[in-house]
Amino acid sequence: MQAAEQAIALAIAASDAHEFPVGAVVHRDGMIIGAGMNQKETLKDPSAHAELLAIRAASEAIGDWRLTGATLVSTLEPCPMCLGAILQARIEHVVYLAKDIRWGACGSVMDFSQHHALNHRCTLEYRPNPTVVDLMKQFFKQEGKR
Repeated sequence: MQAAEQAIALAIAASDAHEFPVGAVVHRDGMIIGAGMNQKETLKDPSAHAELLAIRAASEAIGDWRLTGATLVSTLEPCPMCLGAILQARIEHVVYLAKDIRWGACGSVMDFSQHHALNHRCTLEYRPNPTVVDLMKQFFKQEGKR
């Protein structure tokens, strides 16, 4: 299963758990080394975003917080907290499948992925995916805004 497909499968699993449908995976050298789905409601933790959980899993899997050479694929544009963790982890490339017009830190609201004052930067790639957008629309219809 490709990284984007696995991220979408995780977003579906998050939706099934009544979480906002976001999934994320970290891969390097052709292997997925970390995965996560939104678990803010389940864990009662505002930091339990899919991207952070995927980064934690990847760091644990390789035994290092430095994820140099890795790519993170998320079904939603990372927020400022997640992009901060991506930069801290030294992830080199971010792919996201839907824009976040309220919290997006990869250009929708702000972008500090290439900020000159930071000691690390990452490249960004937006790959629109209608399945992901439909999942989010369905969530808001069923769960409402929280």
